[in-house]
Amino acid sequence: MIEPPIRFLAITGMSGAGRRSVAHTLEDLGWYVADNLPPTMLPTFVDVATAAGYDRVAVVLDVRTRVEFDSIPAAFEALQFKGILPQIIFVEASDAVIVRRQESVRRPHPLQGDGALLDGIRREREMLAVLRAAADIVIDTSAINVHQLSDRVAYAFSSSDDRAFKLTLMSFGFKNGIPIDADMVLDVRFLPNPHWVPELRPQTGLSLAVSSYVLGQEGAQAWQEEIAALLGTVIPGYQREGKRVATVAIGCTGGKHRSTAMTEELARRLRAEGLSVHVDHRDLGLE
Repeated sequence: MIEPPIRFLAITGMSGAGRRSVAHTLEDLGWYVADNLPPTMLPTFVDVATAAGYDRVAVVLDVRTRVEFDSIPAAFEALQFKGILPQIIFVEASDAVIVRRQESVRRPHPLQGDGALLDGIRREREMLAVLRAAADIVIDTSAINVHQLSDRVAYAFSSSDDRAFKLTLMSFGFKNGIPIDADMVLDVRFLPNPHWVPELRPQTGLSLAVSSYVLGQEGAQAWQEEIAALLGTVIPGYQREGKRVATVAIGCTGGKHRSTAMTEELARRLRAEGLSVHVDHRDLGLE
């Protein structure tokens, strides 16, 4: 496979979800970042960046460009004609969180007009729907802070070989909601719950006692082997399609015992096979 002459990353997503934080993180990692560039200028921008010797560039694309926003698909096609495969990172957040953040900075939503803030948010979601569906990475920032967002971005784009495939395994609790930024969601609630074992209830899946209990249950090892085999099929397919980062979410009821233990064990197996794996226990510590 011939590598493109330059890495190109489009940063987009909802206003107030963290686009600027993503841009700052990438700048710190050595990427050249342009903010709010009109989409029609993207091919020219890439030509200039290539001539200047940049090998990794990112552009923040959002609804502030108004009528220019509709030209993004054509601009991406022009980049692909140059042999460059654009990647898209999309930052998301719930309406309630966006409202709180917008009100805290006392700035109107770019699409609010004379309407309410929620009207602008709804219009923005409609405009961004196609980009979100095409995104290589979706990060929901509703329940994470700016440092956690930076860590997620850094994991995906900071290594010496950031063209290699990188997998995030995320444990979570179904009672707290399914992660909307997961590429694949798996359920381990078929295993007995350590919550009902008095001496295990205060502990987490990171403890040896809980891990041994969970992994020793009937079906636990078979599940590990089958999911590892599944990922062994899916990941090469992702790579053929140009996708370098994926998130697999593993859920139990609360995200404290079973999902945590199974996530840790699956990460160990996959790392032993040479895969880069980041572990994120989303709900660990939540009551």
